[in-house]
Amino acid sequence: MVKRHILLATFPAQGHINPSLQLAKRLINMGIQVTFFTSVYASKRMAKTTGLQSPNGITLVSFSDGYDEGLKPGGDGKHYMSEMKNRGLKALRDTLCAKIEQGHPVTCLVYSHLFAWAAEVARENHIPSALLWIEPATVLAIYYYYFNGYEDQINTGNDEIKLPLLPLLAKRDLPSFLLPSTPERFRLLMKEKLETLEAGENKPKVLVNTFDALEPDVLKGIDKYELIGIGPLIPSAFLDGKDPSDRSFGGDLFKRTEDNYLDWLSSKPDSSVVYVSFGSLVNLPKTQMEEIAKGLLASKRPFLWVIRVNEEDGEDDAKLSCLEEVERVGKIVRWCSQLEVLSHPCLGCFVTHCGWNSALESLSFGVPVVAIPQWFDQGTNAKLIEDVWGTGVRVKMNEDGGFESGEILRCVDLVMDGGDKSQQLKQNAKKWKTLAKEAMEEGEGSSNKNLMAFLQET
Repeated sequence: MVKRHILLATFPAQGHINPSLQLAKRLINMGIQVTFFTSVYASKRMAKTTGLQSPNGITLVSFSDGYDEGLKPGGDGKHYMSEMKNRGLKALRDTLCAKIEQGHPVTCLVYSHLFAWAAEVARENHIPSALLWIEPATVLAIYYYYFNGYEDQINTGNDEIKLPLLPLLAKRDLPSFLLPSTPERFRLLMKEKLETLEAGENKPKVLVNTFDALEPDVLKGIDKYELIGIGPLIPSAFLDGKDPSDRSFGGDLFKRTEDNYLDWLSSKPDSSVVYVSFGSLVNLPKTQMEEIAKGLLASKRPFLWVIRVNEEDGEDDAKLSCLEEVERVGKIVRWCSQLEVLSHPCLGCFVTHCGWNSALESLSFGVPVVAIPQWFDQGTNAKLIEDVWGTGVRVKMNEDGGFESGEILRCVDLVMDGGDKSQQLKQNAKKWKTLAKEAMEEGEGSSNKNLMAFLQET
């Protein structure tokens, strides 16, 4: 009998790589052979981060997309994606042939949604495939409804968008790809992804980085797809503590040496620190950075703030007008291990852009959120956090589409001041932390059982 061998084809961005690596680790622990297929750029970053060419038993296969040093700020994104597809198709076909020649044929192909073309290769080779959806099931449902009869309702631009099984949505809650201000080619891109998914089986399988208790109705609500909750895809060490070495598995592709921020955190009282981070892609305007700084200073609470160098213009975003005062109250770092920070007892609040990895991590660690969404799925994630899961508050934008320091202060105080609203947020966060842990338990956890059932069927 041929041993089960899953190939994970993963787009080379941190938001795709991290959950894919966690899925790979779980598969290996279940006795599955795993090949991880991505670009040269991502594989070099992974090797630099883990110190290994094939981390934790994974067979790493990389291909050149023509951008081996990554897509530079201001680069031609359309050409980048075209080259990624054209070169990736050939490389993936060659990899599948090589695995057969080596006596280890791939028995299932799992791909992230920006690698949807991988499903075409799977069908050519008569290999079952599944999409790994790295955003909440709710976002996939919104896209599905948009292209299946609800386009006009979504396009109305009003603040009462009613879609089956979803909360009442406003325009600001939609994925940015569907907003009228977004170029049409992005909607066509997403339409192409769904059409590729639907071109295969009658009911294609979608592995979703969520869990049954978090989105119960949506996971069962799209008859055309089989949505399978297998998350949260974060290192198991942070959920059950059984494998301490797993704390460093995956991690930040852009990891760099940083100073003693963990010692600084440990010097603070429990639930006292505000953590501020906007992920690896968001570059806020300097004026908005100043507003955050003023709001944090007005809150009179210690804060850890991740500020990267703005690669687009080379400027140091940490050079705030009030930098001296900021550094007396808080700590600015270029990088930190977000999982280590969110799991630290001193954390009381997470100010975040609400990328799905960050949102799901906040739920898994029971940390209430101040949401400042920017684009992609983040507006939808913020809606769920505030109105469905009840673990955070969302910053209100002014008429110019920005936010002011007083609004940052209001939201941080709501989460941190210990009043009724604060207590409710913390209780809800604690509840979801428990449910996230339960979902990933070996044997009885819903996500663990869902993944086992998927493997038995492929």
